Amino acid sequence: MKEITTETYLKWFKDMSFWRKFEDKCRSLYLKQKIRGFLHLYNGQEAIPAGLTHAMDMTKDKIITAYRCHIIPISMGVDPKKVMAELLGKKTGTSRGLGGSMHIFSKKHRFYGGHGIVGGQIPLGAGIAFADKYFNRNAVTLTIMGDGAVRQGSLHETLNMSMIWKLPVVFICENNKYAMGTSVERSTNVKEIYKIGLSYGMPSYTVDGMNPEKIARAASIAIEKARRGEGSTFLEIQTYRYRGHSMSDSELYRSREEVLSYKKRDPILKLKNTILKNKWETIDNLNAIDNEVKNEVESCVKFAEKSDFPSLEEMYDAVYNENNYPFLDKI
Repeated sequence: MKEITTETYLKWFKDMSFWRKFEDKCRSLYLKQKIRGFLHLYNGQEAIPAGLTHAMDMTKDKIITAYRCHIIPISMGVDPKKVMAELLGKKTGTSRGLGGSMHIFSKKHRFYGGHGIVGGQIPLGAGIAFADKYFNRNAVTLTIMGDGAVRQGSLHETLNMSMIWKLPVVFICENNKYAMGTSVERSTNVKEIYKIGLSYGMPSYTVDGMNPEKIARAASIAIEKARRGEGSTFLEIQTYRYRGHSMSDSELYRSREEVLSYKKRDPILKLKNTILKNKWETIDNLNAIDNEVKNEVESCVKFAEKSDFPSLEEMYDAVYNENNYPFLDKI
């Protein structure tokens, strides 16, 4: 895998701090009704894209995920200004303002969504990997899902197919403990989610989701295995979201004490402490980085707010239409 250096840790600190503040700003804009519809925040899970992108070949590997999807495309190189514009429904957004929070997409950066259907992205990820294998692209697809999505039957069909065909795909469960609002303990007899992959003979592991270095190391092994043509891996990344499932979540299913206990394991705080303990940077310079990312987030907001909404004509352009639909003649 790529070496993890002092510079890596400093990059992780800056990126993860930016992502946290980006999501905090999204929350503020939602409360001001500048962002509408659903909004699912990533606070607490920032170590995951930091570790995954370090392990990936960013010239050809791909990611597909669920609807908690603002931060992952930014980690892959998508302009955060365009992500913010999409959230505000502006035509400068990643999907011309027509996709919104749950449907961020960038073919250029090999980020294939953002999917609003729970588990709907799982077979799609295997399909992308199948295409890469068919065309000998030597690329790997990371297919990310939440702990609630592993209850979908399509997961089992996809894992089985992926093992039969040795598809270059890494399945990743972001286990943040509660799906929409039901704990893992209440929803399954198999509480160690990684064991689901074992039933298909798939190498499967659990990973500390609050540590980007551990994520990078586990992902590197899985990605290179897939790239060598040796098939798929299942990673259960154990993480925790500090905000509710969405902005409408009253969070009655968990206690304040539990949330506070997980905040003591905050991945950004852990990075900061590691950097200071090893004297890789001073507290003043880390504070300067913190102020820098605040300004970068504000520039994203300014860009989005100055952008225009898509016209009515643009909205209709994005809708499939066939005037001579043949089945209408049969009615």
